[in-house]
Amino acid sequence: MQEFKSWLEYLGFEHAVKRRSRYVREAEGDDFLKAVLASAGKRVKTLPAGGFVWRAQLGHDMEPVFQDGEHIDNRPIPYPPDRMKPLRDRAKEGRANPRGIPCLYVATSRDTALAEVRPWIGSLISVAQFRIRRELRVVNCTTHGKASYVYVGAEPSPEAREEALWSDVDRAFAKPATPGDDVADYAPTQIIAELFKVHGFDGIAYASSLGPGHNIALFDLDAADLVSRSLFRVKDVKFDFTTS
Repeated sequence: MQEFKSWLEYLGFEHAVKRRSRYVREAEGDDFLKAVLASAGKRVKTLPAGGFVWRAQLGHDMEPVFQDGEHIDNRPIPYPPDRMKPLRDRAKEGRANPRGIPCLYVATSRDTALAEVRPWIGSLISVAQFRIRRELRVVNCTTHGKASYVYVGAEPSPEAREEALWSDVDRAFAKPATPGDDVADYAPTQIIAELFKVHGFDGIAYASSLGPGHNIALFDLDAADLVSRSLFRVKDVKFDFTTS
């Protein structure tokens, strides 16, 4: 089985595809991806058919209110069903997808989906619950919040290198994106996601840095059906700070 050559290999791959060569990769990058694929089989998580996942969108629709046939007001309602799934032909850049090739980003819990949109107090959020249509095999990138690995001197064992690499991959997927992010920041995780997609996996699970559950990027937009929609108003947002 292809093994990782160094515990720093993800960082080298990340730098290479961001700054040197992305679509025609260097030999070291291809070797790294072969090792990722070889070890991915040990990290497969099965999502059963009939299970539920959640997706949130910041914002809402409006519905007119009538009294005695007269329009007297408008009230907020959740976005319509077609707004709660990605557009098939106008996908924006994402952690697991390039522009124009959409993924269905969902979460394992409602609260995680709510937190992932990074709302402010008083904002309204449309939330959809989805039922998984068929058994799905996703690569579980999560490393249960383990700290970063640092090794000094000689390379650690193959097992330790693998654990360090997957920790870096998990953090790369979980890192919150901002509107000001360089598009190149998405390149490493998009390449890894596409690697899993073309080799028959249904998606990727990765940690949420904002909520208690996990995020899942599903490659097939029809892998889950929308079953209900709700509207939530944010009552409180909590922050916890520490020195860096």
